[in-house]
Amino acid sequence: MKRPAGLYLAYLFQSLIVVNILIAFSLEDYSQVFGGILALGLTMVPAIITRRWSIVLPWQVNLLIALSLYLHIAGGVLGYYDIYYPYYDKVAHLISGITVSVLAFVVVLLLDRFSRLNLSRRMIVGFIIIAAMAMEGFWEIYEWLFDTFLGTTLQHGLDDTMLDMIFVLVGAVAVALAGNRYLSEFSKEELTRKMVHEELRGE
Repeated sequence: MKRPAGLYLAYLFQSLIVVNILIAFSLEDYSQVFGGILALGLTMVPAIITRRWSIVLPWQVNLLIALSLYLHIAGGVLGYYDIYYPYYDKVAHLISGITVSVLAFVVVLLLDRFSRLNLSRRMIVGFIIIAAMAMEGFWEIYEWLFDTFLGTTLQHGLDDTMLDMIFVLVGAVAVALAGNRYLSEFSKEELTRKMVHEELRGE
């Protein structure tokens, strides 16, 4: 089976994360090394899911995960957050919001498929936005904890935090609207069919 071209872009961003890990290691910035290793591990989650549960996530999910995590790691290791402040940070949050929202959409469709929850379109769309904003809330808490106890400068005041949340919300709403359109044109079964292997469809 031929792999989509977009999947190779995901591999490229994974490789760039490795490069940033090596740069951070050479600079003895071990907190960034740890963050980079964690990010690299997260980019491998779709492949693990495929092997463990025979569920193939859309290649766009792999690409978005790899891209959003690369932006975060490169921003810290190469200083892009400071060099291109505030634009780089806001773009990174926008893409992260889109990524989390797409993941939420895929996850809720699969949960609905296997648990037979029979969620309505409104519930699915609402879940996308709630999940994205919940993750953004946890992210801002993480930044505050690091700034407070490790002396980092991840947050730049209330306005910066609020704008981060707004950009995530914009990404979430965009994905929710797209998801709503898909659900109006295709059934939930049609949307999950390509992600579920044959042996699981009969369950």
